[in-house]
Amino acid sequence: MSEARLDTVRLQRIVKGFWESAALMSAVELGVFTAIAKGDNTIARVANAVAIEAVNAERLLVALCAMELVTRTGETFTNAPDVERFLVEGSSRFAGPWMLFAKPRWDGWGRLTEFLRQGADEQRVLGMYAEAFDEDKARRYHEATYSIGMGAARRFHRQVDLRGRTKMMDLGGGSGCYCIVGTQQHPRLSALVLELAPVVPITREFVARHGLTDRIEARVCDFTRDPLPRDCDVAVMASNLPQYSREIIASVVRRVFAALQPGGEYHLIGEMLNAEGTGPHGPAFWGLSEAVNHSTGLAHRETECRSYLEDAGFVDVCVNEFIPDTLTRVTGIKPG
Repeated sequence: MSEARLDTVRLQRIVKGFWESAALMSAVELGVFTAIAKGDNTIARVANAVAIEAVNAERLLVALCAMELVTRTGETFTNAPDVERFLVEGSSRFAGPWMLFAKPRWDGWGRLTEFLRQGADEQRVLGMYAEAFDEDKARRYHEATYSIGMGAARRFHRQVDLRGRTKMMDLGGGSGCYCIVGTQQHPRLSALVLELAPVVPITREFVARHGLTDRIEARVCDFTRDPLPRDCDVAVMASNLPQYSREIIASVVRRVFAALQPGGEYHLIGEMLNAEGTGPHGPAFWGLSEAVNHSTGLAHRETECRSYLEDAGFVDVCVNEFIPDTLTRVTGIKPG
């Protein structure tokens, strides 16, 4: 039996992946999925609803069909279930800003080869945060991440029982989602978000939206080097793991251990690689993105993250799937 003939189809699909990114982003920017959800579900109706020529509506809708973002029955289009849930404007789960989150880095990814050739002396500990990251950029960034952050925070508090805990600190908590959901669910819990100076006013805005200013404090702190509060019995660090090198994460974990109250718990949540260091896709590319950000960061393996906690002194360290193929949660307890 002859060996299957190799071709370039898979390679071509990968190399043109940015075409798919552009199509999805344009559909979000134009409001195509929202139009379909409202009943403007033919080529002509979509074109009219989003103010583009019918031929361009046809081009885009056919591409979205090929990507399985919409389905077609005759001349009628329907959003895929995940699109209907997350990409229709007006929904509390609307994640459109997150879909556009990476667009400002579009040109940067086109220069990836150049960035990969840069030396260690051109890398920065805080990566993109060290490059003119002002309050306006912080607001755009966290408005984009807020919707999925709230979803992750709700999932965390379904998995983790914080009854009996009194104070929580979130390292690099951004819009404060983990603290917001935690204090909503636990009346005795207060919280502290540790963030960089440009982010703190934005955190306070999100906290105020939820009426929790009296229970959640946002404090300026570079948690990679500044003193950490010593009155907390819960610590969370979520979705910022690949931004930092192995040495920095190990140092942060040691400092969290020293600061936590005896018996306190630490949850390191991040885009972690499997034990073999071969994937999944999401964590691998978050690690690669740090080359574009000029940072010292990279993707960390689950086994490495477990060792960071164990080497710092945490006990009962365990690895938990958080969001499949996306985020993993490593947890440890500081001995009482």
